[in-house]
Amino acid sequence: MHSSGVLLIEFGAIILGLGLLGRAAARFRLSPIPLYLLAGLAFGEGGLLPLGASEEFVATGAEIGVILLLLMLGLEYTAGDLVTNLKAHYPAGLVDCALNALPGAAAALLLGWGPVAAVVLAGVTWISSSGVIAKVLGDLGRVGNRETPVILSVLVLEDLAMAVYLPIVTALVAGAGLLAGSMTLAIALGAAGLVLFVAVRYGRLISRFVSSDDPEKLLLVVLGLTILVAGVAQQLQVSAAVGAFLVGIALSGEVAEGAHQLLSPLRDLFAAIFFVFFGLHTDPASIPPVLLPALALAVVTALTKVATGYWAARRAGISVKGRWRAGGALVARGEFSIVIAGLAVTAGVESSLGPLATAYVLILVILGPLTARYTEPLALWWTRRRSTGHRDAPEAPAQVPEAEASVRD
Repeated sequence: MHSSGVLLIEFGAIILGLGLLGRAAARFRLSPIPLYLLAGLAFGEGGLLPLGASEEFVATGAEIGVILLLLMLGLEYTAGDLVTNLKAHYPAGLVDCALNALPGAAAALLLGWGPVAAVVLAGVTWISSSGVIAKVLGDLGRVGNRETPVILSVLVLEDLAMAVYLPIVTALVAGAGLLAGSMTLAIALGAAGLVLFVAVRYGRLISRFVSSDDPEKLLLVVLGLTILVAGVAQQLQVSAAVGAFLVGIALSGEVAEGAHQLLSPLRDLFAAIFFVFFGLHTDPASIPPVLLPALALAVVTALTKVATGYWAARRAGISVKGRWRAGGALVARGEFSIVIAGLAVTAGVESSLGPLATAYVLILVILGPLTARYTEPLALWWTRRRSTGHRDAPEAPAQVPEAEASVRD
């Protein structure tokens, strides 16, 4: 039993360390996410100095961090925007599933883990990290970019797909019968549909109920409503992130603007705690034995995610620069991948699946912010290099359509 003084010392040290790491990242114009994760890895299980007193508190803070990240992203769009984007981009969700789930399933079968492990690893490689990507988009100042709604649509489709996928995986790893699995799936689908219906149909009424001229009351009501809906969604086997995102899109106008301003500092604090928590629960000793297959899988699925984002943005009429940015932004994996792998590990499906999933996610959650930042310039540099390599082709500057030049790339 740890004293409250030890808890305060540990938690204070964590917050102070995050602040210093954030300043170091800002100095080099990088996202602080990889530094937060490495800090958690250094001071977690098997690390240099494991933290024990603040573990439970940090775990709760990490959950709140994911919820706030998705709430803030949802505040950027209205319910009408969501419905329009989903109708326009659902083919991208299908392409995303095909390109990114199949490599995971194939890897599990090649390793001889069986069909249940294949379904699990398919989910690990399929789902991007909404939390990491939301943070990266904010850090890079791309929330208002033209490709961001495309990225958002792919992420929302993935999160909504989890309402179907997670009950199926839960039933598979538990060996549940067809009837029990079907009932779990029906409840999850009904809950997700109800939340979406309320957000779209009664968004204005919700905004009117939440609205307040007092910043303190607005903060308390928005935060309480978001956590409440996220908790109910989680209990009904629907992603808490989906619930938080739908609360965000249900709010509009001055309410959304006021909530965004009030919640931004809280989002930054708890999001940092989330990334540290992820690292704290990764034992460095479990990584080396599975590092090579995890690295190979990470490289393959990083490329397939870039291809997914590029294809989706091209279909939406986004410029070439925006297509590469969309692809690079989708690379990071995170919270959902760990949840999926955890279900299989708890059920004893495959002993090596957990370490491999951990190494895989750690690689891509560190690589993701880097690909989000550098995929576009690297791709354009390679394109120019190839075009200038053809000596028989005349060199000419790329022509940018006037309509495209008039908008932000």
